[in-house]
Amino acid sequence: MTQDEQPDDYKGRIGNLIRDARKHRGLTQAQLAERLGTSQSAINRIEKGHQNLSLEMLARIGTALDSEIVALGAGPTHLRVKGPTTLTGSIDVKTSKNAGVALLCASLLNRGRTTLRKVARIEEVNRLLEVLASLGVQTRWINAENDLEIIPPKELDLTKIDEEAARRTRSVIMFLGPLLHRAETFDLPYAGGCNLGTRTVEPHMSALRPFGLDVKATDGWYHAQLNRAIEPDRPIVLTERGDTVTENALMAAALHPGRTVIRNASSNYMVQDLCFYLQALGVEVEGIGTTTLTVTGCESIDVDVDYSPSEDPIEAMSLLAAAIVTRSEITIQRAPIEFLEIELAVLEEMGFHYDLTEEYLAANGRTRLVDITTHASDLVAPRDKIHPMPFPGLNIDNLPFFAVIGAVAHGTTYLHDWVYDNRAIYLTELNKLGGRVTLLDPHRVQIEGPTSWTGTELVCPPALRPAVVVLLAMLASKGTSVLRSTYVIHRGYEDLAERLSSLGAEIETFRDI
Repeated sequence: MTQDEQPDDYKGRIGNLIRDARKHRGLTQAQLAERLGTSQSAINRIEKGHQNLSLEMLARIGTALDSEIVALGAGPTHLRVKGPTTLTGSIDVKTSKNAGVALLCASLLNRGRTTLRKVARIEEVNRLLEVLASLGVQTRWINAENDLEIIPPKELDLTKIDEEAARRTRSVIMFLGPLLHRAETFDLPYAGGCNLGTRTVEPHMSALRPFGLDVKATDGWYHAQLNRAIEPDRPIVLTERGDTVTENALMAAALHPGRTVIRNASSNYMVQDLCFYLQALGVEVEGIGTTTLTVTGCESIDVDVDYSPSEDPIEAMSLLAAAIVTRSEITIQRAPIEFLEIELAVLEEMGFHYDLTEEYLAANGRTRLVDITTHASDLVAPRDKIHPMPFPGLNIDNLPFFAVIGAVAHGTTYLHDWVYDNRAIYLTELNKLGGRVTLLDPHRVQIEGPTSWTGTELVCPPALRPAVVVLLAMLASKGTSVLRSTYVIHRGYEDLAERLSSLGAEIETFRDI
């Protein structure tokens, strides 16, 4: 902005850019409003320069118009945190990120319209929507409640897959299960996402070979070929009780017109949501919540279906950790208790005090929810090491939060993160805020507490959960902290900084100019 340029003139220039980009895309104001879940009058005010715009809204407009011209301040976003903070109030848990991405992939099974309710509006979902759009799938946000409509084309154009978007998400590997029913051959770019070390895709291959799928990896692509003469002739035993592996096998079985038995299946929250969605499509699924799933598939699926994914236990755990490290009393509403019971049991052993309401059902009619009210508690380190296990054990994605919780407890806490090659390494970033975290090997850390947190500036770790752990420690730190390049947090959380601010945290989002 020049010295003699007034703020309203600047908003007018932005409005003109948005109007021109909209017209270039052949959209009316009403159509753009639909994509953004807002009103036509709001778009009219924006284009006339009469509306203040946040960086988040500018980014959403840029995505809706596929136009870098309105992606103003396109550099990385950072967070400035002032502490220490005491949180107050109540907050709803949002719907599950991992269920949302699985359901987006599963929508490819259905030739009819899928409407998903209150989808987490996160970067991982945005990348998958870009991939779906490149295949010819029509998607639109229906309203400000984040309801999402998905309408697939009669035929997918797999030759035009958005390579850049696909490489920025691990979830694209879950296209294998539904796509094997759509094409004899197809290619998928190598998956990306969090930097968590090497993770083999062989369990996916062993789950899908019984359906005739053969995949070769060369030159950064998965080259898939299908032999339709091959069908499952005995139960499929998964070599790894993984969530995405189970989901891929379920989606392959959904359009296999026979009976498929999947053993050593994950029974985790996102798998259950996928099973409930498949039932809504007309697929018979028995054994939900157990490690043996029996699927009776359909010849084809062409129905209009409306489904509400359940709430996210990992976000609920994030909010629990925020309350614990700041010694705050807050109420976390709509927490999926079935997937938090082990975590709460461990916290109880450490001295954490909380209250639970009576259970009630999520919008999907199946998942059990409660409201959790936290109380400031003096914690002691647990006697045994904390380690994750497949459900119903302590959730793998919840383990990192015990690093920042252990840091405020009296004594020595040991964490064993056996699943990922190098996620535990990033927990040592807490040392820059005053923590005493020792890396014993790539999978184990030792944490000495209690910690006197002091604010500092650091770059966001490249793994989602450790990045949030660092942010939570900043809430309890004296002075001002800066967390730089927070894209990885936006991959898995919708408006986390703003939502923590609604509880009283002092967090400012900014970009370098």
